[in-house]
Amino acid sequence: MKYMLLFYGNDSQALHFKHLTAEEHSAARQSWFDLLADMKAAGVYLLNHGLAPVTNATTVRVQNGETVATPGPFAETDEHLEGYFQLDCKTLDEAIGWAAKMPYAKGGSVEIRPMITYTEG
Repeated sequence: MKYMLLFYGNDSQALHFKHLTAEEHSAARQSWFDLLADMKAAGVYLLNHGLAPVTNATTVRVQNGETVATPGPFAETDEHLEGYFQLDCKTLDEAIGWAAKMPYAKGGSVEIRPMITYTEG
């Protein structure tokens, strides 16, 4: 089963590199690289991406047939989607195990969602 692990954080948490010392920044980056290597070695890794800050978001709505693009996030919240991993795990418990290893699980949150593949016909 393919799972999307969505990680969330907020600006007050030390998860954001801008709040870290050079040494903390280096250690934080290395923890992500180590996790990625572990996922690849376990054969569950599919892909991952981080996201630009929520202040760079654009929200699109169609209202009365008109497309309206608004700068900024859809909703004001304390936590913002920071990025994601796509994993191919045998069980939800396996996906939970990987989510628990992510730095965001300690100061933010990691949401796990099964992925649905849509096919034509």
